[in-house]
Amino acid sequence: MVEKFVPMGWLFYILAASFLLMLQLNISAEAGVVGVNYGLLGNNLPPPSKVIALLKFRNITRVRLFAPNDDVLKALEGSGIAVILGTLNEDLLNLGSDVSYAMSWINKNVIPYSETIRFRCISAGNEVIPSDLAIHVLPAMTNLNTALRAVNLGKIPVSTAVSTTILGTSYPPSKGEFAEDVNSTMASITSFLAANKSPLLVNVYPYFAYIYNPQNITPSYALFNSSEVVVRDGRLEYKNLFDAITDAVYSALEKAGGASVKIVISESGWPSNENGDIATISNAQLYNNNLVSHVSGESGTPKRPGKSIETYVFAIFNENLKPPGTEQNFGLYYPNMTEVYHVNFTQ
Repeated sequence: MVEKFVPMGWLFYILAASFLLMLQLNISAEAGVVGVNYGLLGNNLPPPSKVIALLKFRNITRVRLFAPNDDVLKALEGSGIAVILGTLNEDLLNLGSDVSYAMSWINKNVIPYSETIRFRCISAGNEVIPSDLAIHVLPAMTNLNTALRAVNLGKIPVSTAVSTTILGTSYPPSKGEFAEDVNSTMASITSFLAANKSPLLVNVYPYFAYIYNPQNITPSYALFNSSEVVVRDGRLEYKNLFDAITDAVYSALEKAGGASVKIVISESGWPSNENGDIATISNAQLYNNNLVSHVSGESGTPKRPGKSIETYVFAIFNENLKPPGTEQNFGLYYPNMTEVYHVNFTQ
């Protein structure tokens, strides 16, 4: 075999080109920062192994689970899909009042999978603020964090998922602040998140904002379909409602001492049926494709520009055990795994 001399300049070029190719492939495979919510409220859903294979085929590398499920977690092992893992709302009392319960929860649901699954975050409950369970959220977060640190998994952030009902004021976005009845709870949670460098999980639905206020919100503003500035807030300009809602929460966090806290959009979507000409397949497809394109780019929001926005589309499937109506029609797929409509996850 005759050895050939490769000049250093060409060697550097080859290595650089190879690195850029690998980076491009990785970006494509990562599909930006967009994941999906994997709900299980259906009696006709496909087995988890097929669902995870579908996600991998679609280059979806992030998923949110509302509660532990052994079959789903086993299917996720070695998949490369990062996971936000939630706790049941009814477990918050025990998780918050007994650190040994939190230890048992971590021992059962995280440790067995910690070497084969990348846990993006543990979420203490979903949308329980405001409610009677709200007082248990921070103690549950604290005990889960303690349990993770005890087994050297302290790098896994602990948070909670909230709806935008936590806001007392949301317009204009710079005036965003927590509602009076949750202000104390959210201030304490904000302090925890800031101290532990954890994100706040926020469920953002322009759809609901629009249907409850159609007199003041246009469909194009809600669907990311406006080419014109709709809201001017000082020097900040808003062309879509998603950014305005997200920035209102950022403003509330800032007022509560959480300027460093990052927001992860744990849910966002648009229903495809059961509400006249608003919840349609064409509108759902338009919203979710625009959502993925928007958050995958580097525009960020007007208040937090220059960064992509980690976002989880709601949801993989139409789930027939949810309340009748639009709640059963947020899925990207029917339970037989055919598309309700196509969303381009590779931006």
